Amino acid sequence: MVARIDLPQLRALLDAGAQLVEVLPAAEYSGQHLPGALNIPLEVLSPDTTAGLNRTRPIVVYCWDGL
Repeated sequence: MVARIDLPQLRALLDAGAQLVEVLPAAEYSGQHLPGALNIPLEVLSPDTTAGLNRTRPIVVYCWDGL
């Protein structure tokens, strides 16, 4: 399921055990990222690169393009 969420919804999901994935390029992620976020750059997002995620827990994907 794909849905946009606001900050209070994000906090509730994370508090309940959701996984946070940032799809920023590695250089941007290393410069600044959300605390606790896992980096899987969008250009390499695949079943192989997401294999370590727990499919029984919600996954929140975040990207900031600065626009």
